[in-house]
Amino acid sequence: MLDVVVNGLWGPRGEAVPAIAERWSGTLTALKDIDGPTFDVWHEAVDDRPSDPVLETSAPVLAEYIERKNTGPDLDVVGYTTSLWAHNPAAPRVSMAIHPGSTSRYALNYVSLAFLSREVDETAEVIRRAPEYLRILAEHWQIDAGQVYNRPQFRAVGKRFDLDNSDPRCGRAVFLSAGRAALAPDDLPGTYVRTAHGGLVIDLTRGGTESPDIDTVIEANARLRAAGALTPLPEPFDRDRF
Repeated sequence: MLDVVVNGLWGPRGEAVPAIAERWSGTLTALKDIDGPTFDVWHEAVDDRPSDPVLETSAPVLAEYIERKNTGPDLDVVGYTTSLWAHNPAAPRVSMAIHPGSTSRYALNYVSLAFLSREVDETAEVIRRAPEYLRILAEHWQIDAGQVYNRPQFRAVGKRFDLDNSDPRCGRAVFLSAGRAALAPDDLPGTYVRTAHGGLVIDLTRGGTESPDIDTVIEANARLRAAGALTPLPEPFDRDRF
């Protein structure tokens, strides 16, 4: 069974809904440019309907959707939590969840793509290109740290280093913001791709041509942690990036 996640985290950053919607719309457009069959026809996440309505992915429509899904006081503190899903023929089901706009010093902001399938496995092109999706998330959301992982990798790394779920870590690929990238060793067994805003994606799959085992992923984590590149943001959080 396929269960792969691409995600990114960052600290307090107040943002208005229109700005969030612009980031989200740009992300969805960039994903569709890479893989139209997978990243097309996005549905609202609605619990009480048998067929969730399709949502246009323009910034104005997404802004209305974010506001509709988030009500109550103090949204500028707690942030906005919203998601969409797509499930197209011959493609895995993909969900995109966002929680941006929080200025809380005790809660991280995040964006994630989750891929699930019983028919498609990790050798599929859409999964082999996951480090590209990580770069897109990094550039559109200006994240602090992010990764691509499957569940066994996530659990193994968390257990080995006694990590909380929100702690930065390296999966089959890792994104490091500029401050983290400056500390990263330059000889890990993967390809290095520089991103906008001075960030770095280290891809242990080498463009989807290799499948790193758990020992390789754990060793990469050990070296990045020893260098300080995966040090968590100081809590209470006083910045959005390392």
